[in-house]
Amino acid sequence: MTTTTTREDQIELSTFDPAFPATDSLSRSPSATAKTAADEVPEDAAYSVTAIPDGGYGWVIVASAFIAAFCCNGIINCWGVLQAALLGSSLSYVPPSTLAYVGSLTLGLIPLGGLVSVRMMRMIGTQASALIGMFLMGMSLIGASFCTSNLAGLFGTAGLIGGIGNSIVYTITNTIPVQYFSARLGLANGLVKLGGGVGGCVMAIALEAMYQRVGIAWTFRIQGLITLALGMPAAWMLKDRVPLRNVPFVDWTMFRDATFIATFIASAIGVFALWVPPYYLPLFAKSIGLSSGTGAGLVAAFNACNAIGRFAGGPLCDKFGPLNTFVLTMVLNAVSMLAIWPASSTLGPLLVFAMINGVANGSYFTTQPMVVAGIFGPGRAAVAMGMSITGWSAGYLMGAPIAGYLLQAAGGSRESGAARTQNVDVYRPAIFYAGGTATLSALFVLAARFTVAKKLRKRV
Repeated sequence: MTTTTTREDQIELSTFDPAFPATDSLSRSPSATAKTAADEVPEDAAYSVTAIPDGGYGWVIVASAFIAAFCCNGIINCWGVLQAALLGSSLSYVPPSTLAYVGSLTLGLIPLGGLVSVRMMRMIGTQASALIGMFLMGMSLIGASFCTSNLAGLFGTAGLIGGIGNSIVYTITNTIPVQYFSARLGLANGLVKLGGGVGGCVMAIALEAMYQRVGIAWTFRIQGLITLALGMPAAWMLKDRVPLRNVPFVDWTMFRDATFIATFIASAIGVFALWVPPYYLPLFAKSIGLSSGTGAGLVAAFNACNAIGRFAGGPLCDKFGPLNTFVLTMVLNAVSMLAIWPASSTLGPLLVFAMINGVANGSYFTTQPMVVAGIFGPGRAAVAMGMSITGWSAGYLMGAPIAGYLLQAAGGSRESGAARTQNVDVYRPAIFYAGGTATLSALFVLAARFTVAKKLRKRV
C-alpha cells in the first residue's frame, strides 16, 4: 500500500485500535495493525469506533454542549460590544488595543489551557470539570461588574478567571462528542457549534440593550447570572461514555504526520484573523458614521451567520470530507477580508462582509476539530485536539491587539467616540493584516489537503 493510499484511509474517523498513543500510525503495516487490534478487542472494545452509539444519550450530550457553547461564545464573541461600551463610558481614556487585551487574554487562555483541561477531564471526569469551568465563567463576569473603571481588575476577572473557565468548557465541547458519535460526528459537532453562534448572536443584541438601559456594570452582572443559570445544569449533564484513556500529556509522535503538521500550522496562523472582525466591527461602524446600536447589530449579524457556518460545517464535512471543507472555509475567510471589508464604506457592503465572514469564521470551529479527529480517530482525538488548540494561543492572545496597534499607527483614534470623524483608510492596515494571515492559513490547509490526495474531487 502506498503512502498516499494509507493517508486517504486515515483521514476518515480511524478504525484502527487506539491503544497506540506513542506509535506513528504511518509505520504500521495493515496486517500488523489488524492482528494487534484483534488481540486487544476485549480490553479496548468500549473505545473502538464500532462501540460508539451514534445517538442515545449522545443527543443529551449534544443539547448540553449546545448550551455550554452558547454561554462560551456569548462571552468571547461579544467582547467587541462590551469593549465599545467601556470605551464610550468608564474607560474612555484607554486605547482600544489595550482594552482588546482583556478579551484577548480570555481567548489566549482557552487554547493555552487545552492540554491541562484534557488532563483535568481524565483526573476528575468531564462532569466535574464542566461544573468548575462554568462556575468560573459566570463568576468572572460578576466580578468584572465591580471593575468597570479598573483596567487591572478587568484583566483579573473577565480576562484571567474567565479565560480559565472558558478553556475548560470549550475543550469539553470540542472533545466529548467524539465519545458518542462516529458516522454522525459532523452533524453532532455542527449542532454543538451552532449553540456558540446562537449565543454570540443573541448576546450581542442583549448586551447592547442592557447597556443602554442599566449601564455597563449591571450588564456584566446580568450576563454572569445568565451564564450560571443556563450553564450549570447543562454542565451537570456532560458525562463521559467511557473514562478517558491514560494518554500522555503531549504525544510528540503526532508531529510525524505531515497532514497534522500542516493543519496545526494552518490553525495556529488562521486564528490571528478570526477575532479581528467581531472585536472591531463596532468601532469600524462608528468610523463611517453609524450608531453604536448599528455596530452591535452588525456583530449580531456576524454571529448569526457564524451560527449558520458552525452548523453547516458539520454536514459539509460528512458529505465532502473535513479537509475539503476546511480549505473552502479558509479561502472564503481570506477573500471576504481582502475583497469586501476594505471597500465597505457604507452599511450595505459592511453587512455583506459581516455575513460572509461570519459564515466562514463559524465553519472554522466545526471543521478544524473534524480534521483532527479524522486523522487520529476517537482513541487519540482528545490529546490531538488539546495539542492543536494549544497552538492557537499566540493568535488568540495577539490577533486582535495587533490589529489595534495597526489601527493606532495608521492614525486611528484612541477613543471610540472620536472614531466618527475617521474614515475607512485608517482601518485598512489592520484589515489587510487579518486578510493576509487568513490567506497564509488557507495555503497551509491546501498543502495538507494535497498530502492526502492529489485529485481535487477526492473526498478527504
